[in-house]
Amino acid sequence: MARQPAFRLTYRVRQFWEALRPRVSPTALAEARAHLPHGLWRLFQEMPPEEQAHALRVFQRLKARGCTDPDVLTAALLHDVGKALQRPRLWERVVVVLAQRCCPRRAWAWGQGQARGWRRPFVLARQHPEWGAAQALAAGASSRTAELIRAHHSVNPQDPDLALLQWADEQE
Repeated sequence: MARQPAFRLTYRVRQFWEALRPRVSPTALAEARAHLPHGLWRLFQEMPPEEQAHALRVFQRLKARGCTDPDVLTAALLHDVGKALQRPRLWERVVVVLAQRCCPRRAWAWGQGQARGWRRPFVLARQHPEWGAAQALAAGASSRTAELIRAHHSVNPQDPDLALLQWADEQE
């Protein structure tokens, strides 16, 4: 079921504000630290504060929904870690969101290749799941966690765990 445009606008305004002033709960951070082994915790710490705050909210949302699967919870904490390789600027995020809304096929096509020039934000948006999956595997994540990270933007997931992760991510 599609969301109403007004709700999406409210969501985007809130998302913009939270990117300007990310809040990381010490309790949620401690819970994430207890969940992640050392190598994955270090990877989490490399994420910008706004990505950490987002990941913690996704993690908490899954736990509140009753999720106990360690791979899904780890993927929640690290699903956007690929963005740490090429940290997106706030204006770049806005441009990508607008382009994905008005010309999604072009935005997707612009995401091919190297993250340089005006295409940088589109490449980052499209390729960060693959980058993040590779980083997570190298840091000791399970192959299942890496696959969840890799596929977290896929369309029509067949895997119920992936669908749950996407649901939690889309609530942001």
